[in-house]
Amino acid sequence: MLYREAGQFKTTYAEDQQIFPIRQDRIAMGVLLIFAFVVVPLIADQYWFSAILTPFLILALAALGLNILTGYAGQLSLGTAAFMAVGAFMTYNFMLRMPWLGIVPAFVLAGLCAAAVGILFGLPSLRIKGFYLAVATLACQFFVLWVLQRFGWFSNHSASGVITAQKIVILGYEFVSPASKYLLTLAVVAVMALAAKNLMRSETGRAFMAVRDMDVAASVIGIRMMQTKLLAFAISSFYCGVAGALYAFCYLGTVEPEAFSLDLSFRVLFMIIVGGVGSILGSFLGAAFITLLPIVLSVFSAGFSHTTGIEISHAVLSNLELIVFGGLIIFFLIVEPNGLARLWQITKEKLRLWPFPH
Repeated sequence: MLYREAGQFKTTYAEDQQIFPIRQDRIAMGVLLIFAFVVVPLIADQYWFSAILTPFLILALAALGLNILTGYAGQLSLGTAAFMAVGAFMTYNFMLRMPWLGIVPAFVLAGLCAAAVGILFGLPSLRIKGFYLAVATLACQFFVLWVLQRFGWFSNHSASGVITAQKIVILGYEFVSPASKYLLTLAVVAVMALAAKNLMRSETGRAFMAVRDMDVAASVIGIRMMQTKLLAFAISSFYCGVAGALYAFCYLGTVEPEAFSLDLSFRVLFMIIVGGVGSILGSFLGAAFITLLPIVLSVFSAGFSHTTGIEISHAVLSNLELIVFGGLIIFFLIVEPNGLARLWQITKEKLRLWPFPH
């Protein structure tokens, strides 16, 4: 009954084309942002900031980058972690060699470096697609990690290849506490998610979706395949590069190339499959699900052990997590290919017409 459009009249095109045309959606988003920026820092403890909230936001940003490429532009990629690695290591080098630059410009420049790598490895998309394109991006995953390990310049000639992120200072304020790093990550993710939402509503976003739906027809109506596909790779890699920089500076602190392994690329891919391919909201829902599932399983196993007296080993719990991941992916691919975001959309549609059937 609360989710109704009755009485909400649009008198201009600008009102009709705004991001959240329904008033309830605007109010809900405002409340959510106020809660995330104001309430959460007051009630959450260090564990929530360091182990749950900050990695959730970073992985959601990486999933959003992959969703732009795979969900909206239809170009399958398995090199997400490689682009994140480029962002992390280039941010470290920008801060090391140009300390006067500042952390925010370093994030942007590192994202541009990741975008350049994305364009380079996106060139095969002009000739191949589907499984073969996935294999080409998989080569990017192994090549980038090999370069970071082979050439000592990227890790400042560290013997182990490990880098330690520099201090984060913006306008004289040093981000040291987990709460401050969470707020910085939240601000970056909120701005970039808003930019992605607007991008998908623009001419560029419509070109991405036209290429995804039928590239031959898109080419016939005048959409340039080369520019559109390479732009999709560039924007996606930029988002993943910024996510990698946040991953190193706001989450891990000390990072090595192996932290951006193929396993991380698959985790991000699972996020958009479970959350919803081709959906901004789905990137966040998938990241929340994948981040919280191990914690839920851990709490469940502890409760089960306390109730029955049967101890569940960590090895069994780890394998159970993988089994649940695989089962859920199969379930969503069969039952609801558009993921949790589609379920939420169906719920909203039913609320708009409730109690009348449709």
